[in-house]
This record gives sequence, C-alpha cells and structure tokens, in this order.
Amino acid sequence: MIRIRKFAGIDIGSNAIRLLINNVIEETGKEPQFKKSSLVRVPIRLGQDSFTVGEISKPNATRMIEAMKAFKLLMKVHNVEKYRACATSAMREANNGNELAEEIEKKSGIHIEIIDGKKEAAIIASTDLHQLIETEKSYLYVDVGGGSTEFTIFSNGKIATSKSFKIGTVRLLNEMVEETIWREIEKWIKKNTKKLKKLSLIGSGGNINKLYKMSGRKPGEPLSYIWLNAQYQFLQSISYDDRISELGLNPDRADVIIPATRIFLSATKWSGAKKIHVPKIGLSDGIIKLLYYNEKDN
Repeated sequence: MIRIRKFAGIDIGSNAIRLLINNVIEETGKEPQFKKSSLVRVPIRLGQDSFTVGEISKPNATRMIEAMKAFKLLMKVHNVEKYRACATSAMREANNGNELAEEIEKKSGIHIEIIDGKKEAAIIASTDLHQLIETEKSYLYVDVGGGSTEFTIFSNGKIATSKSFKIGTVRLLNEMVEETIWREIEKWIKKNTKKLKKLSLIGSGGNINKLYKMSGRKPGEPLSYIWLNAQYQFLQSISYDDRISELGLNPDRADVIIPATRIFLSATKWSGAKKIHVPKIGLSDGIIKLLYYNEKDN
C-alpha cells in the first residue's frame, strides 16, 4: 500500500528565495522516498541590501511579501500538509529582518524562522549525505551561500566539526570580504584536515550545481580540481553578457558563479582533496527531511 504526502521547504537566502515541494512516498516496510514535485526560485538578492546598507530595502521587502503570498497559494494548490521557512544570513544581519519577518507573517500567513550558520549546517547535514558518505573516508562539506559559507568535516561517517564563515558570493561581489577571512578559513581547513586520509570535498549550493550541470558529468561522477580550475579561468575570461547569452546562465547566476568557484577551489586546495562530489542537496531538502522525520518521532 502506497501513500503519497506533500511537504515543502522555503529557503530565504542572500541571492535567491526558493520553494521546494516534495512528494514523500510511503510504502509499508520500505524507507520513505523523497521526490521533487516542484521547485520555484525567485531572484531577490536580499544580501545586496543587507550587507551593503544594513537593511532590506522597501522594493525588496515588497517583492518578498508578494513572493510569500505566491508560495502560500502554490502550497495550497499542491495540497502541502506541512512546510517550514528558514532565512539565513541576509535576513539575520538586516536591522529590519525580524520586523520584516513579522510583516510577512501578517500579510501572507507564512511564519519565517531566522536561523544561524550552525543551525543551517545542521539542517543541510540531515539530507541524503549519509548515502554518499563512506565511513572509511573523510569529507569536507562546503555549502556556499550569498552571505555565508558553511564548512563541515565528516570523519568515520560522523560530523567531526563545523564552522560558518561570513564569506559568500554576494559579499565577495561587493568586495566586503577582508583578506583575513580567507586566511582564517585556510587555517581552519588545514588544521582540521591535516590528519585525515582519503579526503574528498562535497559541494552544495546553486553555483556548484550549475557548474556540475555544465561539466556534462554523469550523475554521481565527481568533478576534479583541474576541471574546476580550468572552468574558473574560462568564466573569468568571458564577459558577464556572454555568460548569459553563450552559456545560458541566469542574470543573477552569471556574476555570483565566479566568486563561488573561487571558494570551492580554495577549499579543495587547502584540504588536499582531489575530487569534488556534487549531490543535489540544499537547505530546502534538509528542511523537508527534518519536518518529515520530526513528525514521525513525535
């Protein structure tokens, strides 16, 4: 007997806002299956406001309210039974973040949780990572966002340590990352990976997913440091307009993809990893998994 249920996760990031709706297929005696039913991505660059001016601007606040009303309707027509909305560094650092979250709830009925970097890393780690992680190997998991990047080290199949740094694509585009931050990250990665053998990198976030798609690799096949470095040089050599017209990148992806690649390359180099695995997971996937399993435990 099969039962299909619908759950949704809303990820309010610094570069874009996403609504992911999943079918959860329950079958007696089997592990539940999570299948993507719908994904809507709205390019509202909240980090541009938050990191440069310190608050979300009126036009973007209005766009956010409208987006949440639309998400509410979409969840209704999809018959979503449970959802959770999480906002990360842009809302966290905006002076009017909490105030805006309250206004959104009043006008759209969607409750937003503003979470910290540690919580964000924990939610993402609750995704399907265990299927990829082999206990005899070690991994540096890197989730690059617009405002922050979460680094998590897995050793013996468990999380050994994790840290969130204020470095992200929107911050880098606005030249808001001091050289000292890069040095701190290098020091942290080297210190925490030096005793680990057979280390691979796991990358997540919209940019590495796009790079993976561009590589033409078969699902499950990792990227190499050499390929990523060559792609980085190539992306830098062509103009923003060409990245849109020739490579088919979205306008809000064509600029942030370069700083994102730089973060992944640096992390790969400092950890000594040779391979970069790119499972299609993110914050919204983690939100749905947690929603579903927490409900099961209660």
